Amino acid sequence: MRHVASGRPCGVALSFGIALAVISLPAQADTLQITGADGESLAAMPFPQGVEICLRWSHSVTLGAVADCFENRSGALTLMRSYLHDFAAGLGEVAGRGTLTSAPDGGYWITGMDEALPANSLALRVGPARVGHRIDHPGGTLDLSAIAANTRVTLTLSSDQDSP
Repeated sequence: MRHVASGRPCGVALSFGIALAVISLPAQADTLQITGADGESLAAMPFPQGVEICLRWSHSVTLGAVADCFENRSGALTLMRSYLHDFAAGLGEVAGRGTLTSAPDGGYWITGMDEALPANSLALRVGPARVGHRIDHPGGTLDLSAIAANTRVTLTLSSDQDSP
């Protein structure tokens, strides 16, 4: 009996120690990687599940505001909504792809798009400073035009779910 009684606290302490070790392991965060055409990493930012980031710019013809907003949906880079200042130069609603609503300060939002991007990636030709491609995220703003104007970049969601 004495052996069992003295062994029991050790077992509890060992179980508690293992639980603490598991809790204190660093969680691998999902990350949005921005790479240049040559594959060079230009930037990276945390992109946790359920968080929205928006790619914003001024339309190259009309110079009006445009935005595509994405969410990390269970490890999938998903287009959730888009903002359009007007329907000029090819902008507008695509039948069956979200719901068009007027924005309070002008322009239009297309919401409810819920469109997962193939390969969790978006290829983009970044415009010059006057176009102002940037990513607004919870930690601030990443000015893509400042780091990669007039070049092709790829935005890729690297999810901790991609790892075995």
